[in-house]
Amino acid sequence: MKNYTPMLFVVLIILFLVASSSLYIVDQRQQAILFQLGEVVDVKTSPGLYFKIPLAQNVRYFDSRILTLDTAEPERFITSEKKNVLVDLFVKWRIVDVKQYYVSVRGDEMLAQTRLSQTVNSSLRDEFGNRTVHDVVSGERDKIMEIMRQKADADARKIGVEVVDVRLKRVDLPQEVSESVYRRMEAERKRVANELRSTGAAESEKIRADADRQREVVLAEAYRKAQEIKGEGDAKASSIYASAYESNPEFYSFYRSLDAYTEIFKNKSDIMVLEPTSEFFKYMRNSGRGGK
Repeated sequence: MKNYTPMLFVVLIILFLVASSSLYIVDQRQQAILFQLGEVVDVKTSPGLYFKIPLAQNVRYFDSRILTLDTAEPERFITSEKKNVLVDLFVKWRIVDVKQYYVSVRGDEMLAQTRLSQTVNSSLRDEFGNRTVHDVVSGERDKIMEIMRQKADADARKIGVEVVDVRLKRVDLPQEVSESVYRRMEAERKRVANELRSTGAAESEKIRADADRQREVVLAEAYRKAQEIKGEGDAKASSIYASAYESNPEFYSFYRSLDAYTEIFKNKSDIMVLEPTSEFFKYMRNSGRGGK
């Protein structure tokens, strides 16, 4: 029994190698082509475990996910106005017929991307040549992308590829043209700014003049009312004085004289030269006469 153990072990190893070389796995992210002596004998597009003939058959895998073709440098195109524009874009694509893909481009992703790039560039030249700069920048951008996708997809089907989407990332004018456009834009913005400043200055002067006019009107009206109130007060005071004077003229004259004496002799340094018989001293002369 011991003599057969190494031989059994070798047989098991050989059987394991044969079984492992007879199986291959295709996952959900892949498609596979089964070759026999260099010829395509089967295509697997569904994930699973499959069998093949060891040594006589081999398998090649292809990515079934959506792939991206991104341009390294912006491409230059000419619009209907004979103006150059720089376009940066990307293309989303995937393999839908792996056998046709292998037959057409030998399963080489770089060759497929070159074919797609040529198709997209050709479509772009046709579309841009029929449109103005405004159309390609904003006006009909979505329409251009859809037309390009359809044209690129129609050609890509010939190599077993589907074009899912085409997007323009950026559409710019060349540097020399951009500088000229920016200068014109700057001049236009300055012109608009100057117009707005002029309009604002005129409005400011109008508002200031109206405010000054209203101020003068308010001040004049206030002065008029103040004079009216002052006149009414003076008239009322005069009426009171007159009424008081009429009720007792002698007392009123005496009271007014006292006020005059108080104001005149307020300071010791005040000097007034008058005749003793002056009417000013009337109440001083009569101060000793009781009742008069």
